[in-house]
Amino acid sequence: MQAAKLDIAIVGGGLAGGLTALAINRAAPTLSLGLFEADDAFGGNHRWSWFKGDLGPAGSSLVANFKRTEWPGGNEVRFPAHTRHLASDYRSLDSRDFDAGLRNALPQEAIRTGCRVKGLDAAGITLETGGRIAARAVIDCRDAAPSEHLSGGWQVFLGQHLRTGTPHGITRPVIMDATVDQPGAYRFMYLLPLGEDEIFLEDTYYADEPVLDRPLLRERIERYARERGWDVQVLHEEWGVLPVITGGDFETYRASLATPGVTLAGARGGFVHPLTSYTLPIAVENALAIAGAATGDLAALPKFVENRATDHWQRTGHYRMLGRMLFQAADPEKRFKVFQRFYRLPEPLIERFYAARSTTLDKLRILTGKPPVPVGRAIKALLGKGAPLIQGTEP
Repeated sequence: MQAAKLDIAIVGGGLAGGLTALAINRAAPTLSLGLFEADDAFGGNHRWSWFKGDLGPAGSSLVANFKRTEWPGGNEVRFPAHTRHLASDYRSLDSRDFDAGLRNALPQEAIRTGCRVKGLDAAGITLETGGRIAARAVIDCRDAAPSEHLSGGWQVFLGQHLRTGTPHGITRPVIMDATVDQPGAYRFMYLLPLGEDEIFLEDTYYADEPVLDRPLLRERIERYARERGWDVQVLHEEWGVLPVITGGDFETYRASLATPGVTLAGARGGFVHPLTSYTLPIAVENALAIAGAATGDLAALPKFVENRATDHWQRTGHYRMLGRMLFQAADPEKRFKVFQRFYRLPEPLIERFYAARSTTLDKLRILTGKPPVPVGRAIKALLGKGAPLIQGTEP
């Protein structure tokens, strides 16, 4: 049964919107809320991963009831010059389990899948069917939009959940296997052992153009498996094109998407890791902050989140600078050397980097030593603006 008026309407049931709904319901269960998602399931078609140390007690509690895969044996990276076993345990959450967890945790009246929103404003939302739902507060957590106001490159990927005919022998996650060909982009394979005869393989590129060639990536995953003697069956597939933000006018970007009186959050609101696209720690942190603010004056929520977005943009400037080095200073075929060098650094620094919590000393340490790109190009990259982040096409 649909409420005549909600306290909070959250538009977009992806990771940010779903976690925000869950956090608000836990912090203020008396508030009525609706989580509106255009598709029939929350979370889309994605897999989110994080290191064990990325989440504090409150964050770990927020995601505790989602079914997820955990690896207690650390993780691994592979580069042409070295292979390294890192001690940090790893976690991964499939969007199908995210959907099931939300449906189990949220009140039935909050679950609004298959509801495409046509418009939103400070007083509520309008559905594509013409229905109107009033709300005291509206939170926009829809997907990030390509924008001429931001610059950078792209992370293009296709992943497959595979069943192997015999045990594959992978015992821990391989975060990056960059020993593969580097065809005009930084390319690596991402491996998650989901069972002795099941594995998730993802072919990922840091590319200049946002072109997703699904047949090509499928063929390369098949070849990678075949070279290791794995006879595979595809159980599930996901893909995506994510922006790697290296600069831009953030204030103008947010203004181009903002609606007066509406809270702009999630990836659309700029709450992303500019370089790695590891979003779960950031999404958890923001969901908890919004939930805390929602227990007070709901009218103050848009400004509260706007201030957090500005602060996040300022705190992540270092990652955007490194992104410019990657895309504008390194030859595409040699971009792997940037990460190859990075993965020689101390492990605590690496963990803080992925969680977007690098310290001042971390930032200095990353930049010391022999640079993996020509100095002249690095200076030019730092002074340049980069390419606008406008979405491309799929063959």
